Amino acid sequence: MKLQVTQENLNKALSSVARVASTRSTLPILSNVLLKTVKNRLSVSATNLDIAVTHYIGSKVVSEGSITIPARLMQDLVSNLPSGVIDLNLDENKLHINSKMYKSVMNGVSSEDFPVMPAIEKGQTITLPASSLKHSLSQVVIAASSDETRPVLTGIFFNSFNKNLYIVATDGYRLAEKLLTSTDKETSILVPASAISDLLRIIGDYSGDVSITYDEQQILFAAGDIELTARLIDGKYPDYRQLIPKKFTTTISLPQNDLNNITKVSALFARESAGSITINTSEEDQNISIHSIASQLGENTATADAKVVGDGVVTMNSRYLLEALNVLEGDDVDVKFNGKLEPIVLSSKESSASYTHIIMPLKS
Repeated sequence: MKLQVTQENLNKALSSVARVASTRSTLPILSNVLLKTVKNRLSVSATNLDIAVTHYIGSKVVSEGSITIPARLMQDLVSNLPSGVIDLNLDENKLHINSKMYKSVMNGVSSEDFPVMPAIEKGQTITLPASSLKHSLSQVVIAASSDETRPVLTGIFFNSFNKNLYIVATDGYRLAEKLLTSTDKETSILVPASAISDLLRIIGDYSGDVSITYDEQQILFAAGDIELTARLIDGKYPDYRQLIPKKFTTTISLPQNDLNNITKVSALFARESAGSITINTSEEDQNISIHSIASQLGENTATADAKVVGDGVVTMNSRYLLEALNVLEGDDVDVKFNGKLEPIVLSSKESSASYTHIIMPLKS
């Protein structure tokens, strides 16, 4: 293998894939990246067996070949090289890396031992603009669980309902649902939230379309020169739609900034109580107040004007509320609930038909 690439392109590709390479695996080769010539391009790949990322970059290929080399060392080396052309020359299992006044030799491992995700032979494909996909996934992924003892809740649930494709995440304490696109296809798959987080990272500045292909075992996201493949989570997702209330005894509408501000101030006094804040509404005064107590430090009440229908009191986690407000669209937010023990539903007029965020109350 002998080729030339630019430092900028190789550095970008290594930054995209290297984080997936596993340093804790019992398989040492998983801490390597695979360099492989594909026609007139160089593919840079990494995997941890559950997720695989490949980034293709343009190159001047003199002779073809492949090798795996330590991901961390290669990324650190290339990021510190000057901009310009880098020569890569493979001699047996030693990769010679030359750039202007810098010369390095890196010991590699044969690519024959590198695990490769099988191709999706027969799958369904949808294509979405990267901007809307990023926004939708960002609204949902915050609600996914990190508790590996309940693997189903660590996934993003792609499911079809009434000819629409929805994505959903829940950790048992909150739930986020987003309408992704219309579809005539039956879909019910669970994508690891960790794969979605990696996808959001690697397509951060990409503005084209993203192609999504999936079957019963895997899902492939293709965005320009980058591909991410992930194994799906096996399991049955809870019937979450029965948790979403249809009617409410208390409805509050107010500017999102106002609710964000009084929640932030109240959260300062809620640190001792795991973020517990109590929301009070007054239909007579047309306002909402948030009360929090720090037993050793004091207490706080913050109030904002709002359109209120129905008096009510509910206690909830301030962090969950702030994170929900951070991903809601529009200038105004609606908060709806039915007493102290029922779910709290947040939405905005701009996205009320496409995005719903639910937070379970705390027992006060």
